[in-house]
Amino acid sequence: MKTIVYMVRHAESSYTEGTERTRGLTLEGKLNAAKITEILKGEGIHFVISSPHARAVLTLEGLAAELELDIQIMEDLRERHFSDDMIADEEFEPAAKRMFEDPDYTLPGGESNTVCQNRAVVVFKQILEEYKGKKVAIGTHGHVMTLMMNYFDSSYGLDFMNQTKKPDIYRLQFEEMELEQVTRLWGENRVIGGSIEKECDVV
Repeated sequence: MKTIVYMVRHAESSYTEGTERTRGLTLEGKLNAAKITEILKGEGIHFVISSPHARAVLTLEGLAAELELDIQIMEDLRERHFSDDMIADEEFEPAAKRMFEDPDYTLPGGESNTVCQNRAVVVFKQILEEYKGKKVAIGTHGHVMTLMMNYFDSSYGLDFMNQTKKPDIYRLQFEEMELEQVTRLWGENRVIGGSIEKECDVV
């Protein structure tokens, strides 16, 4: 029995210190969120779930309205907490690289890859069990999405995360708890976990 999960990385959101949970979408982000709705509205999605962060919820708000579904908020799907300290732009990439090299490395007050992955995967497995055989859209973020996918297939790491976009969509096909195939639906529609499909622009 196949379970399909659509990982929807949130659309563009302007970063402002101290607004991690509340910042919304830019104008471009809102336009792309509407495109997300167009891409996914015909997929037969049964449930819409999201990180509690506003930018993830807002990215799927139009889709949920189109499908007449409520968005279920799950706290442990939130983006990883990087640090209690302000991180300069030039420090972010080296820190992220070290985190993927050493899953237990943390910045002051932040979460390691291991801690973030563990708390998110618990919820993700619950989703796979509760909605077995269904199609579920999840509003998510770059780091936590990558770490959840990495749990099922270790090839998803820093290089994968760095090539994802805001927004982005990955269709994950599961048989029970086994990830069988991953297909990107934003930009070029192609299988990235299996054989390559014919590419076609969808946005």
